[in-house]
This record gives sequence, C-alpha cells and structure tokens, in this order.
Amino acid sequence: MAAAFAAGMCFPARSPAVCTQADLTVRPDAAPFSPAVSTMATAETQPNAALPEKWVCLTFDDGPSKTTPDVLSALNAAGVHGTFFVVATDYNEKYLPLLTEAASAGHQIALHSASHEYSDIYRSSEAYWADIALLKERIAPYVDAESIRYLRFPGGSTNTVSRRYGGKGLMKQLKAEVEQKGWQWVDWNVCAEDAVGGHPSADTIYRNVVRETGEQTHCIVLMHDSATTRTTAEALPDIIRWYTDNGYTFLTVAEALPLG
Repeated sequence: MAAAFAAGMCFPARSPAVCTQADLTVRPDAAPFSPAVSTMATAETQPNAALPEKWVCLTFDDGPSKTTPDVLSALNAAGVHGTFFVVATDYNEKYLPLLTEAASAGHQIALHSASHEYSDIYRSSEAYWADIALLKERIAPYVDAESIRYLRFPGGSTNTVSRRYGGKGLMKQLKAEVEQKGWQWVDWNVCAEDAVGGHPSADTIYRNVVRETGEQTHCIVLMHDSATTRTTAEALPDIIRWYTDNGYTFLTVAEALPLG
C-alpha cells in the first residue's frame, strides 16, 4: 500500500500492502478486481500549513462505468468532491460523457490509463506516454484534457509488475519524467479493498476504510468506480459520515497537493 501522494513527496504507509492480488493483467470492468499493488513508501512529506489539520481525498480508479452515476450521486448528496483517475478502454466508451457531468459538479478528473494493460503500457517509457496520449485524446471531447496534470500509475508508483515488461528501472524513469513535466503522480495511504475478489459488501468496504485510516490525519483513499465495484457507492454515505464525524475536511487531490 503506497502513500506517495505527489511527485517526490510521500507519506509512509501505516501497514504492509493490502491492496494486492495474484492476477496483475486484468482489465478494468472485466474482472471482479483491478490491479493495485504497492509497497511502503519511504519518505514523509511536510504538511501544507494552509491545509486543514485533518483532511481526506476520496479517489476512484478505473471508471467511468455504470457504477459512476451512483458514486456521483452519493458524493453530490453529501456535498463532497472526489477525484476520478479515469480510463478510456473499449469497455467504457459509452460512459465517457459522465466525465463532463463529474467535472461540472466540481469533481477532479485525473489520468489513469487508456488500456490499463500492464503488458502494453509498461513495455517502455514510450509505450507508457503513448497510452497517456491516447487517454487524453479519448477524453478530450468531454473535459479539458490538456489541463490535467495529475495521474496515478496503474498498480501504483511502487508496483513490481512493471519490471516484468520494462525492467526494474522503468518506474523510476517514469516518475522522473512525470516530475520533469511539472505534473504530480498520486498513490494512496488508505485502501478500501473494494476491488479485491469476492465482491466485498458495503459494510466490509466501510470497515476497511476505517481500519486503514487509523490515526492518520492526511488520507488519500483508494476506491473504484468500475463496473464490478457496485457496492462502493453503497458504502460511500457511511464512509463520508465517519470522516465528517471525526473532523476531516474533504479535498480533491488538487486541493490537497497543489502544483507549485
């Protein structure tokens, strides 16, 4: 479970990785889970003095999909803005107009992958950036893709599966290239485990978030709005209520980690 929130800025994870599974080549919306493999980060960022003492970012990977409207409804009903790390695959083209709706409601749209296929995107730096370019091209009719400067690597910034295809130095190179562009890469330090096998219930997802949060005061929560994570939306009202009751302010990633 990584907690690298921004380029060169990391929070240490509270416990060893929990967002793991054996199959690291599944596609979003095509299996009961999507890849999320990370290990503990090593550096600690200094909190931004202008930010609230306790804050949380609710982030969603692998959408938009048929699940996204329910996620948006839950967020909008609570007056909370989330951050969506989006894909644009053959599976979700008809849902891409939801990006316009999400952005209009104040949610942040960020980049994840066009294909989410590890064997393709992690072959080389060139392959990775070609995937990002294709993603931007596909979402451009719905949002201002050229203005987006935040991304999440499929599998997280410390994933090991990329070594299989691009070598052990690839992720280090990609992170450096993101930083050179003046962008930010974003991992997580709270995992809802909503995309693991077995289709966890809304109550299980809620309890995972509470457990993973623990005593942390600055949280980026990994959730999913893929077609196979329907119970995530059901869990959101309780998750939002718990963070509210415990004094957290809800921020988008851009608000929590503003670009310099």
